[in-house]
Amino acid sequence: MGLKSDSWIREKSLKEAMIEPFVDRLEGEGIVSYGLSSYGYDIRVSDEFKIFTNINATVVDPKRFDMANVVDFVGEVCIVPPNSFALARTVEYFKIPRNALAICLGKSTYARCGIIVNVTPFEPEFEGHITIEISNTTPLPAKIYANEGIAQVIFLEGDLSCEVSYKDRKGKYQSQTGITLPKILKS
Repeated sequence: MGLKSDSWIREKSLKEAMIEPFVDRLEGEGIVSYGLSSYGYDIRVSDEFKIFTNINATVVDPKRFDMANVVDFVGEVCIVPPNSFALARTVEYFKIPRNALAICLGKSTYARCGIIVNVTPFEPEFEGHITIEISNTTPLPAKIYANEGIAQVIFLEGDLSCEVSYKDRKGKYQSQTGITLPKILKS
């Protein structure tokens, strides 16, 4: 398994629609950068957010998620309250090849402001928008800029294709669009 370069990412995106929309260069003047970088792709956060709130004082339960725990927000700047959390989604839609895995890491620009971005791995043959978890670890409100960079995706390609892909397993988040809340499969 090896780290993939910008030329591999460009080829897969242009020929196989791995990333749509695809930006062929790093855009960064006056904004938090996004687009193709040396060994990765800097993804953008959309203008859709779900901000966690304690107004209703319910418990956060991944098996029975209560929509009263979040407030929907659409806008160019999202303010994440102090010591709080928001969900968002990528602008980009991904189609991961069967012999690849992608790992996502937060951008240093936000990390230096106490904003932690968590995204789980993009498994082989996962398809969809990526739901992004944003934590404000500071005691101050924090701004997140829509349609600008939020994290970097690094791609690894296996020597062989996996035996069972996310698509084969009928993964519960396959083909997700918008912000997808936690799901538990029912038997």
